[in-house]
Amino acid sequence: MIIQLQKNIDDNLRRQIVEKVNSLKYSTTEVKTQKGEYIVGIGKKEFDIRQLGNMKGIADIHIVSDDYKLVSAKWKVEQSAIDLGDGVKIGGGDFAIMVGPCSIEGEDQIVKTIEHMKENGVKIMRGGVFKPRSSPYSFRGMGIEGLQLWYKLAREAGIKIITEVMQVSQIEEMVEYVDVFQVGARNTQNFNLLDELGKVDKPVMIKRGISGTIDELLHSAEYVFSAGNEKLILCERGIRTYEKATRNTLDLNAIPVMKEKSHLPVVADPSHGIGIRRHVEPMTLASVMAGADGVIVEVHEKPEEAASDGQQTLNFRESETLIRRVKAAHEMLLSF
Repeated sequence: MIIQLQKNIDDNLRRQIVEKVNSLKYSTTEVKTQKGEYIVGIGKKEFDIRQLGNMKGIADIHIVSDDYKLVSAKWKVEQSAIDLGDGVKIGGGDFAIMVGPCSIEGEDQIVKTIEHMKENGVKIMRGGVFKPRSSPYSFRGMGIEGLQLWYKLAREAGIKIITEVMQVSQIEEMVEYVDVFQVGARNTQNFNLLDELGKVDKPVMIKRGISGTIDELLHSAEYVFSAGNEKLILCERGIRTYEKATRNTLDLNAIPVMKEKSHLPVVADPSHGIGIRRHVEPMTLASVMAGADGVIVEVHEKPEEAASDGQQTLNFRESETLIRRVKAAHEMLLSF
């Protein structure tokens, strides 16, 4: 169960509620986030909810059968939305387009990408400064100095930043310069990292694991929420299957399923999902029609010269066409 506590509840009332829930043979976990205070109760014994409903200090009680309680759709009437400020939102009817290179490479690249974004009305720039690479000899990012440069240029242009954090030690140095932390597929079950991201007041987008199930992704999000951060976004980025014709298998099924199971916004990453430049556009449009709340696409002025993932990265001309068609597809979807 999830018990929503009234705002500014005093410690004595909170303690009485916890003791009452424990008396019903339910273990309790107290969760305080940016938006509210909750008590999560775990147990199997059925009870009359009126035993709790009349207690002072309780705003609402929800019976949630899912193992992941706080990210479940069973206790939220409406889908959650992430507000990044300056009119930039993800979810709740607002469709987010996020574009940018796989890796941040330098000032000239950042400036040209921002110009491209402004020309096409895109407000969120993706990019990596700490890059997890399969080979230790590949370019692994510009680090914190690159992030600080990127942040300065993006802020001057009114652009928001989403970038990957790879380990707990990076959070503190990155947090001032990030609008959305990204948890990559390799770190989806790095529970120490998820716990620490639950302690920061910045949105977190969690990508599905390379071979992860939908429920495993939802459990990962539960770690962050239960640690205190409910500003969460789920990302379908393709999973590893036995198919070799594409980099991954973009699971379009996951988009409506996750939106049914969870109240969190769902974003699709077709660049990683298929890994082939010429097929990124149709898979992006398919993601829109499947009900995604946004897409995150790799874009570079000259993909053939990109430090990483050039084979799946759109050039500016291809990106401009895609952005226009994505906006048209979303408008069409809203008109149905």
